[in-house]
Amino acid sequence: MDIIVKMLFGSHLYGTSTPESDKDYKGVFLPPKEQVFLGCIPKGHNENTKIGNEKNTSDDIDTEIYSLHYFIKLACEGQTVALDMLHAPDSMILETSDTWKEIVRNREKFYTKNLKAFIGYARRQASKYGIKGSRLSAAKEVVSFLSGCDISMRMEYVWNQLPIKEHLYMIEANKNGVRQYQVCGKIIQETAKIGYVLDILTKFYKAYGIRAKEAAENKNIDWKAISHALRAAYQVKELLEDNTITFPLKNAKFLHEVKQGKLDYINVVAPLLEDVMAEVEILSEKSNLPKNADRKYWDKFIIKTIEENL
Repeated sequence: MDIIVKMLFGSHLYGTSTPESDKDYKGVFLPPKEQVFLGCIPKGHNENTKIGNEKNTSDDIDTEIYSLHYFIKLACEGQTVALDMLHAPDSMILETSDTWKEIVRNREKFYTKNLKAFIGYARRQASKYGIKGSRLSAAKEVVSFLSGCDISMRMEYVWNQLPIKEHLYMIEANKNGVRQYQVCGKIIQETAKIGYVLDILTKFYKAYGIRAKEAAENKNIDWKAISHALRAAYQVKELLEDNTITFPLKNAKFLHEVKQGKLDYINVVAPLLEDVMAEVEILSEKSNLPKNADRKYWDKFIIKTIEENL
């Protein structure tokens, strides 16, 4: 492959690696002219040295190399992997090119206030493991309300009666104009049947109660997922405040402790995750960054790069 860039990634980039951490590489390649002319450019290529289903060890190597076209798409969407790659320091770069340097020089054209991939990932984890009593109470309130409704009807018939409070609020309609309601991180559409929604929220409420009890005892918590959620939130915060992401991460030591499960979840980690997520969402709303990446610029960049190299 015609490599545009290849770098060391993952925990080694974040500064949270341990002697047991495997090696994770990411990269971008320029597709050959046959793939360009025939319109069959792949998303990328993957290689993994791990055999079987056992956990990765320090001897294992994961390599993922994206095509230029797919990488630009990921970056324009604000996907975490692409934005991380764009901010990787020289010490992590194994192979580079003038093309990559030009992409990095113009990386701010990928920045938007709608960093949905970062925020969405962190919010899902916060919703899954955040055990604030108010969250449990909010879910119970919606379940109680819907239990008194005709389950054969659609949500739109009770839309204006749905409770609105912390963890329960209306969000932006989807691209088809369908209204949406968020319950503790779960998105409910007006077209869904009440019975279907009630079943989902009842299961969520019961499971949430069990998780709350386990979290109080620091049991069955996916510490790796929680550390990634915090990492994503901190990265969004830095990007919105300083227009950059610094690697190794400034709070790598703390994130490493979270990843190792060394901190109290109820009194330390959960409140912090809630607070950082709230701060990030406020910063996103107030940000002066555009709503969308400059896709026209990057389309022209791809054309120019292909013409110059192929």
